Amino acid sequence: MALKTLNGIKVLDFSAYLAGPYGSTLLGDMGADVVKIEIPGGDMMRHYPSTLAGENRVHLGVNRNKRGIVLDLKTPEARAIAHELVAQADVVVLNFRPGAAQRIGLDFETLKKLQPRLVYCNVTGFGERGPYAHRPGFDQVLQCMTGIADAQGADHGEPTVVWGSAVDFYAAALVAMSISAALFDRERTGEAQRVEVSLLRAALAMQAGRMVWAEGEGREVERDLKPGRLSGIHPAREGHIYLQANSKAFWTALCELTGLGHLLADDRYDSMAKRKEHEPLLLPLLRQALQAHTATEWEAIFAGKVPCTVVGTFEDMFDHPQSVAEGLFETREHPVIGSYRVFTGPVLINRDRGMTTDRRAPLVGEHTAQVLSEAGISAERIRALAEPSAGLAS
Repeated sequence: MALKTLNGIKVLDFSAYLAGPYGSTLLGDMGADVVKIEIPGGDMMRHYPSTLAGENRVHLGVNRNKRGIVLDLKTPEARAIAHELVAQADVVVLNFRPGAAQRIGLDFETLKKLQPRLVYCNVTGFGERGPYAHRPGFDQVLQCMTGIADAQGADHGEPTVVWGSAVDFYAAALVAMSISAALFDRERTGEAQRVEVSLLRAALAMQAGRMVWAEGEGREVERDLKPGRLSGIHPAREGHIYLQANSKAFWTALCELTGLGHLLADDRYDSMAKRKEHEPLLLPLLRQALQAHTATEWEAIFAGKVPCTVVGTFEDMFDHPQSVAEGLFETREHPVIGSYRVFTGPVLINRDRGMTTDRRAPLVGEHTAQVLSEAGISAERIRALAEPSAGLAS
């Protein structure tokens, strides 16, 4: 098998929670050697409530393909070790508010002197300038600030958060994308690169279709793309099915397959806009027709003709036939929870199945001695760091 795209690239992940860590994981999926550097006690995400005994489910899923070490960066010796690691690295990822990196010697200006070809990425809540720069930012905070919660709750009259950390995960994708681009530019220029990613930018970027305000428009203008309720989730005889039939071809197929073919001859329904206008008439007809079969049966009937899916659960995806065909989950062993299945990674390059998960998420400080030894840190210094008063104890 050919080498993965980022083989040979060394990444130091100083970030915590979700956006920075998962961005680093995406680099690890593509072959980078990612070392997660945690404070004593570990990433705060490890301590969130979890139904997985002895581990945190989100932390385990978000930190695949990494090795883990512990450094207490409040101590001079741990900071010195961090600097030695940076001098041998290609990429540093952090999620510090402005000023925090400078206080512990991990700011861009300091680190690029140690590694003149460094790609430095800091993930913040709101950016590194402006009145909100020093505020802590989290996924749901940015959802509520940028209109996502307002739009999500519009149908039932109150703001609603989208669970699943959509802003964090999109920011993570931006982390991986921008670092990859910065690595490419570094190869052309030979110069250090500074990358800034914020949850604010991510939340706005994922709503680019909404974030257009023409001159003269008022605040009350509908800015969302809503083709109507015919495209949506509908109850079947058993279960629910999502379907989308906006184009002429899909609308024709939907009508013919549900026994509503007579609607095709009615010019009141011959465009998406007209169908949306006449929803009060069409929606009951469609929902009555969908009672003829279960959601699973409708999915088979519509397959290839009408965009649709059975409304499923997280658990359904592990053994979904499309997941199996694409190799989207693999089994790993863990010293605490035993065997578990995990998502393998979001993309393939040159059909490289090496994009799959090579390494489970590390335990706190699991690879400290190994990583530091590889970096040329003496056994004596490693032992000294392990003392409770030093900067490595977990």
